[in-house]
Amino acid sequence: MAGDSDGNVGQRFDRLPETAADRVVEGRATREEVVGYFADRFGVPPGTFDEYTFWEKGAGKIWVYAGEAPSLAELEALGMTCLRTRQEHWKPTTDAVQRFGRHADSCVVELDRERAARFAAGEDQELEWDGDWGYLIVACEVVGDLEPLGVGLYVHGELRSVVPKGRQRDLEA
Repeated sequence: MAGDSDGNVGQRFDRLPETAADRVVEGRATREEVVGYFADRFGVPPGTFDEYTFWEKGAGKIWVYAGEAPSLAELEALGMTCLRTRQEHWKPTTDAVQRFGRHADSCVVELDRERAARFAAGEDQELEWDGDWGYLIVACEVVGDLEPLGVGLYVHGELRSVVPKGRQRDLEA
């Protein structure tokens, strides 16, 4: 695997190793761990990611790409970011949740339209939830289907919107 023997290089994409036994760079997540995270935390079937490859660029910034990557020489982006690792709690990105979140069946909190609008605007709100604390997929019913809106952080009875500021929207206007 290109680059693994050099350690983690922040400005270069390196493909994630398949398993821990294949890991050369200490602390680098593996494909098995990333797919397992989405399966264990959110119930996303592992087969959802069969056609995707995972890459790290930067310290713990994981990208997902549909297929095999072209030449990696001087790429700024590859697919989309999907996960932040190398921190105490892994955090899925808004893009990943909106792309893969409809396959989830756990740690998904459904909001009504009024609460969903407040969430999309970046507002934190009190919420009763009897599931796990931590990062959740926040969803709302749209035309009969449950659509993932983004990532929320649930702690101490509060759902915190972690929708990036540049993507927050006023849906009530």
